[in-house]
Parts: sequence; structure tokens; C-alpha cells
Amino acid sequence: AGQGLTGSCFLAVFLFSGILEASLPVLQLRAVVGEIFIHELEREGFQEYFTDHPELSFDPPITFHANLLDHPDLPQWLRYIQRTPFQTGYLYGSATDKDVGTQTIEVTAYNRYTYETVRQTMVISIVPSPDGEMPYQAEFFVKNWNVEEVLPTEVHELFQQAVDNMWDQEGLVLVNISSALDQGGRVPLPIENRKEGVYIKVGSKDPFTECLTEAKSPENRYRCQLEQQPVITCYDSFSSRFRVDWCNLTLIDLTDVNATEMVTVYGDGVLEPGPEFNPPEDAPDRLFFYDFLLTFLLPLIIGLLLCLFLAYIMCCRREGVHQRDMKTSDIQMVHHHTIHDNTEELREMASARDIPRPLSTLPMFNVRTGERINPMQNSGYDSAQVPLILAQQ
Repeated sequence: AGQGLTGSCFLAVFLFSGILEASLPVLQLRAVVGEIFIHELEREGFQEYFTDHPELSFDPPITFHANLLDHPDLPQWLRYIQRTPFQTGYLYGSATDKDVGTQTIEVTAYNRYTYETVRQTMVISIVPSPDGEMPYQAEFFVKNWNVEEVLPTEVHELFQQAVDNMWDQEGLVLVNISSALDQGGRVPLPIENRKEGVYIKVGSKDPFTECLTEAKSPENRYRCQLEQQPVITCYDSFSSRFRVDWCNLTLIDLTDVNATEMVTVYGDGVLEPGPEFNPPEDAPDRLFFYDFLLTFLLPLIIGLLLCLFLAYIMCCRREGVHQRDMKTSDIQMVHHHTIHDNTEELREMASARDIPRPLSTLPMFNVRTGERINPMQNSGYDSAQVPLILAQQ
């Protein structure tokens, strides 16, 4: 039994190692600084490397995990999104000048039905833009799309064509695409097919057209404060498939920005050499007596004063019987004592009277024995004292 268990363990380790070693060929990609980079993680390409299961009548759910080689996460400029395990995943982002070089991304696909994994290595070569940074950039907020819906080529090219109709110039570049959630937006309620929204930034070498600058005029800003859409002349030229929030339009003119303000100097993360820091060896003594008095004694004194004040109100301010009688007039006291004396006298007279009981209180028929009794008989005989059992007489 022990040898069989050991053989099963070795077989399981061998199969698991074989699953981990399954990998796709290395993929060479290219990204340009200042332009959007989008790579689609197609489920079909990874699914071919999974073990076939004829009993399955549906495509297995597949999720992806992407990270920089020998690092736990992606580089700062790159993002990954996949809405559900049955949809396509995307790697997207916009590289900057400090990212120029070669970065190796490792993507692992997980079969959520069989727990198999397939890996693929992607080498991204980041090169500077031949045209340099676009000096005029406009960022649009599209309310009726999610970010993964805009990433396909045909969709963001359609948006770029709509912007071309407004900007009316050539050489328009799609700079970046980001989700509204990444810029502080709220997650929409799952009703009425609401979308998260997406920010799309485009850039050009040509200045902004009058149509774009109209949206940022003082009149239109005032309309935005009243939660009204601004009035611009190029509404009709924009595609009706994209609901743009013109109040959230951002126009960036890099020609007016001082070049020194745009340069960010990053250090190597190592402190400059300097004198050693010598911490003090002995800390000065500190008395906590006053802290003790403030923490414990002060609340105790306040509570004691409150108790004395309540005791004075409840016990020391009672007027008493003598003080009450002194404040009462003599006529009222005589009237009170007269009523009291008369009541006591009536009670004494009632207890001392010796007269027969009224006839209305005497029974004429004994319900227990059936005997008729003369109500005028001797008052010393009380029929109520007749025993329940005659033998007890």
C-alpha cells in the first residue's frame, strides 16, 4: 500500500509539472511612447494547449494573470482587464519616456474547469515616438462604454474617426484609454445597463479647433454648473454611438507649459552620504504623577461633588411635618383635625354596636341542606356556619 501511494504521488507530481511546463512561443511586441498600446489575449490561442475533454459541451472558463518577469505585478504604465472568464482579456496602456527599453511580460492562462495552466512570454520593445510628444491633447469622457468595450481595434478607430471630423486635421494619435474607475469614478448600479465610462485621450500637432474651445468657454462652464450640456456647433459631426460628457472635456496645451515644470527627476532610491545619525542613549526621566491626577483623581472628585449635590437636593431640602404645619393656617388645621376625630369616632361606634343583622343579609333557604330557616330566629344561630357534611356536626 505504501509503494502504491508513493507511485501515485510521483505520478501526480509528474502530471502537474507537465501542466506547468506547457507554454506558447515567445511573442515579440512593440510599443511607442505617447501612443496607446493594446494587446488582445485571445482565449482560443491558449485553449488549444489545454487537454481536450470530449465530455465538455461548452468552452471552459479561462482567466489570465499578467506580471513583469520576476516581479509580482505589471509595470506602472501597463494595465490588464478581463470582465468575465468567458470574455477576452486585454493588456493596454501608454508608455512614457522613462519606460523606453525592453520589458518582458509573463501571462499565465488558467483553465477554471480543469485547473490547467498555460504560459506565454511577451517581449515588449518600447521605443520613443518619431514625432515626439503631441503638444495638443484632448481627453473625452464617454459615458455609455466600458473600457474593455473600447479596446477592440474597430471601436477605438471609430471613435478616432469621430474626433477627426471635429478636429479636421491629419495625424491624430490615440494617446491613452483609461477606465473612469481608475480616475476616481464610482461603480455604477447594476440597473438599466449602466456603464462605468471611459476616458479617451487623443493628441495632435495642430491647435484645437474652435469647436473644441467653445466647450470650455465661460458661458458653457456656467451651463455645466447648472448641470446642462454646453452649446457647441459640432454636435452633429460626432458619432451618435458615443455619448460624450462635454462638461468633462479636458484640453491640454503643452506649448504653454514651462519645460522645467514638466521634467521630473527620479533618484536612484539611495540616500546621499552624510553624517551618521547617533540616537540618544538615555532618555530623560519623566514623572507621571500629574498625569495620574489628571486621569483618575479629577474625574473622581467631579463624581463625588455630583453625589453630594444630589444628596443635598433629595435629602436636605425637605420641609418636614413641623415646618409644613407652621405654614398651614389655624382654620385649615382645625378643619383637618375635626374630620379626622369624627372619622375615628364613627369607627369606634360601629365596632361597639350590638344589634341583629339586617334581614336582607340573612338566608331563608340553605342551599346545602335544603332546610328552610326562619329569618327571625335567634340571632345567635348563623346558617352560614352549617357544615358541608352533616356528619361533622
